[in-house]
Amino acid sequence: MEENHHDLRRGLLPRHVQFIALAGMIGTGIFKGSSDTLNLAGPSVVIAYLIGGLLLFIVMAALGEMATVYPNLNVQHLINKAFGFRISFIVGWLYWINWVIVTVVELIASGSFLQYWFPNIPLWLLSLICTILIVGINLFQVKYYGELEFWFAGVKIIALIAFIILGSLILLGVFPSTNPGSFSNYTAHGGFFPHGMGGTLSAFLVVMFSYGGAELIGIAVTETKDTKKVLPKIIKGTVWRVLLFYILPILIICGIIPWNKVSTEESPFVQVFSLTGLPGAAHVMNFVLLTAVLSAANSGIYATSRTLFSMSQTGEAPKAFVKTTKNGVPLNGIILTTLCILVGVFLSYMTPDQVISYLMSIPGFTVLLLWVSICCAQLKLRTQYADTPVFRVKWYPYTTIFAILALTLIFFAFIFNKQNMIGTTVCLIIVGLLAILSFIKKLKK
Repeated sequence: MEENHHDLRRGLLPRHVQFIALAGMIGTGIFKGSSDTLNLAGPSVVIAYLIGGLLLFIVMAALGEMATVYPNLNVQHLINKAFGFRISFIVGWLYWINWVIVTVVELIASGSFLQYWFPNIPLWLLSLICTILIVGINLFQVKYYGELEFWFAGVKIIALIAFIILGSLILLGVFPSTNPGSFSNYTAHGGFFPHGMGGTLSAFLVVMFSYGGAELIGIAVTETKDTKKVLPKIIKGTVWRVLLFYILPILIICGIIPWNKVSTEESPFVQVFSLTGLPGAAHVMNFVLLTAVLSAANSGIYATSRTLFSMSQTGEAPKAFVKTTKNGVPLNGIILTTLCILVGVFLSYMTPDQVISYLMSIPGFTVLLLWVSICCAQLKLRTQYADTPVFRVKWYPYTTIFAILALTLIFFAFIFNKQNMIGTTVCLIIVGLLAILSFIKKLKK
């Protein structure tokens, strides 16, 4: 049959990959999650974002270095090459579960944002329409996924730039506002560290989860043209842009709205836009939030299907997932992911809201494990390189070791945080089950 191909197509252009990474990181984490981090740490959350950005850069640099040495291997392949079947099996399936949960939540959120304009249409139907749209896009050649993600990311970036400009003008008193803000807001409400260093450390967890998605570059690398040439440029450009799009908006929000007045119910971006009194501001922001969650769901379908494809190549997933269509699309992976998403959306309506919030702790747990795995893989594979790569992690091995230790510290802070007790228990049970399955699968090989 014509569909029984076993290769992905290199259809992603440099601009696609650049925006895939940005789209993965600039989403609900900044638009909505920023209210959580501000309530946890106040203005000092900026420090958490800066340190988190530094760790992100080291992880991305390690990934970029390995990708230039092994251009035909993605993240899953690299971890398998470094540590073998069992570790790769656990990390791969955990990452797949992570993105399924994220995609379910983002599609439910997309339905809720659409209800702003269509209040009489039930949430489940709007979420289903969004699911059909996103899955449909991913059934075409990868370049169409890349193109959609490019425009989704473009909307978010334009919105952030507009927010930075408008917010700066309000803060400086140039633009009239019902709440002009003041630089004294950085220290007037309990100081720069209102909850001490403990508050800043608590915010670290949310901050790191917000940066999750950068590793999508490592998933997309096998479908990217001229990997060796474009990847180092993409990584360098992505990190400083993300820092810019996270830190400047947070500083502006803190200046305009006292941190203890930031609502946990709505996005602080909506709060600031509403202060301008501009007509249609709420509609514009709702549209931006809708594109943000659709973008994350789009990335979720892509990440899950490609992860299954990679794992099937190394025997960590059934061989059925290695087949692709004539356009190079891993159809079986998309079908399984879609079925799981539909079940997840259905269960979310049948269970209390708290269940979804508990499950949402799994993505952060997974991101930390994956980032540590990337750094450890680079540490091990560096000694096996046949040639010295053009793009290298600076001050190796100290920078990589620093990232591993820092990420591990954040991981244990997450584990021992009482607020995460249920989520942590679920995560540890899943890891335990995957560990047992990896041994069973290894014995059968």
